[in-house]
Amino acid sequence: MDNKEMNKLLKRYIDNFDGRKFNERQKDEIRKGLEEGLDVSIYADSEFDWKQMRQVRRGLENGIDVSIYAKPEFDHDQMWMIRKGIESEQDVFTYAKSEFDGTQMKQIRKGLEQGIDVSVYAKPEFDHLQMGEIRRGLEQGVDVSIYAKPEFDHNQMMEIRKGLNDGLDVSVYANPDFNADLMGEIIKGLRKGVDISLYANKGFDWDQLEEIKKGLVGGVDVSIYAKGEYNAEQMKQVREGIEQGLDVSVYAKQEFDWGQMKQIRLGLQKGLDVSIYADSLFPCEAMKIIRERLVSMSSEQDVELDDNQEEQE
Repeated sequence: MDNKEMNKLLKRYIDNFDGRKFNERQKDEIRKGLEEGLDVSIYADSEFDWKQMRQVRRGLENGIDVSIYAKPEFDHDQMWMIRKGIESEQDVFTYAKSEFDGTQMKQIRKGLEQGIDVSVYAKPEFDHLQMGEIRRGLEQGVDVSIYAKPEFDHNQMMEIRKGLNDGLDVSVYANPDFNADLMGEIIKGLRKGVDISLYANKGFDWDQLEEIKKGLVGGVDVSIYAKGEYNAEQMKQVREGIEQGLDVSVYAKQEFDWGQMKQIRLGLQKGLDVSIYADSLFPCEAMKIIRERLVSMSSEQDVELDDNQEEQE
């Protein structure tokens, strides 16, 4: 059949559909079906857009039962997932439901391919990303019941799954109130043998928890700085001072910002009399100038002492 005859057949066919209007893309899908000798009456319906028509046409070409998905309530992505499942001889009735979008159907189909119990996550309350994390957990053989809950977003689910794979006690952080960043910091601590979940419950952010974790791992008395009034940078200055054996009580005070704390810490490291500038009235830059001057004066005194010793010899 040449193009001219095909166009006549298409026109005659479309005209018989009670005056329904088809756009060019829809007409093209009907034309392709006619060329293949398919029963295009199954999808030659203006309720289907051209992408839906294409999925039905491809199903007919592959000889499958398209009645399962040739329904206007399924968009083309949903139709595609159902068609792929039928072609793979899967139990598509598990997910051939309009309540699942195409991305959710894909996660369920992947689970069926792996032979796992998809009923654990084939639920509309889980989005496709949550479904993906539950599916991965099932494939890895972990107890997904701990996190297969709608109140956990997919990032939280991922952190819990990681902990389960590492054999960690995830119960200390499997809490919907902990965001994924906080969970990640708790995991880092657990891997090093310290539990910082107690501090997470006190409202510290993940930057602060990082400093607390470093202190616990290093055997530092974190109670000195694990306080809500200190931000992470202030905590870092106190922690480093303790690790260096300094008297951090000189600057572990809320009135000093982290830059001032650093200048006092550096002065203590050099054995300087930091009381000269350890005053919150001095901004960080002023403290730095005074500290550097004290270091210079100390060096000059050392040179003079050396010179006097040489003269005595």
